[in-house]
Amino acid sequence: MMERLFYIDATMREESRTRRIAGPLLEELGKRYEIETVRLDGAGFPAVDGRILRDRDNGIVPEEYAEMSRRLAAADRIVIAAPFWDMSFPSELKVFFENMSLFNITFGSNDRECYGLCRCEKVLYITTRGMNIRTGDELEQATPYIRALSRLWGLGELTVVSAENMDYSSPEEIEAKIAEATREGLEICRYF
Repeated sequence: MMERLFYIDATMREESRTRRIAGPLLEELGKRYEIETVRLDGAGFPAVDGRILRDRDNGIVPEEYAEMSRRLAAADRIVIAAPFWDMSFPSELKVFFENMSLFNITFGSNDRECYGLCRCEKVLYITTRGMNIRTGDELEQATPYIRALSRLWGLGELTVVSAENMDYSSPEEIEAKIAEATREGLEICRYF
């Protein structure tokens, strides 16, 4: 039986540069993993508001969300593709995480602290950034959020593949950056 990979596609444009990098990586990973893809653009996950929290407090969670959260928690690997938006990632991704962050599915608590319930050992985050902001820069808030969520859910090692300064590069430079990020990602796939 193949191990399972959960792919979260948070790209919003058909011509997404991030998706161009993710495509060959997923094709390579598909040789070793059974891949479940969730495309967030147009998926309609609701923002978690007071009504949803009250429902959760009363044990009411839409079964399709609980089931997807179980599949996410059972995945051996997670790949996230999301462009850099407003110093982080698209809001659809945050909303998705909020809907999947379910007590006794992705995390638990012993009344003193929370702990993760996911089995994933490795997370790959693929991104492109229009500005010249590198992973780890204080202006880049996507990676710290994913690291924090990984800790809550008990996910393993986070690896980032990125291409920067895409909005201020020539078409030739953009193609070279996509090719380099793809090469880097394919090398990571060998051990992912």
